[in-house]
Amino acid sequence: MSKAERFEDLRIWQEARALVRSVRAATRDVRDFDFRDQFRSAALSIMNNIAEGFERRTDADFAHFLDMAKGSAGEVRSMTYVAEDDAIFTAELAQRFRDECIRLSGGIATLAAYLRKQT
Repeated sequence: MSKAERFEDLRIWQEARALVRSVRAATRDVRDFDFRDQFRSAALSIMNNIAEGFERRTDADFAHFLDMAKGSAGEVRSMTYVAEDDAIFTAELAQRFRDECIRLSGGIATLAAYLRKQT
């Protein structure tokens, strides 16, 4: 695995950023402000925890922040069911977000496992 020099170099951060853009676009007209704000916050938390962890001093710290990012990916995925049940999202859009979160969560878990082997 090649060493990233900046968090922006990480594929998982790039994917998290793309997810944030998609979430913001999909929720632009959502009138349930509590849902919208929490959904956006959870997506943003994925991206920011990856960045914050990268900037920490140790692999163990980074892995811990990746765990939090993975948890936020689970939160986004869980919230898609509410969005689907409340007809905020179509079933297709909700599934697309779930698939993105599952893929991103797997990448986060892989990097966290790699970092834990380094310590």
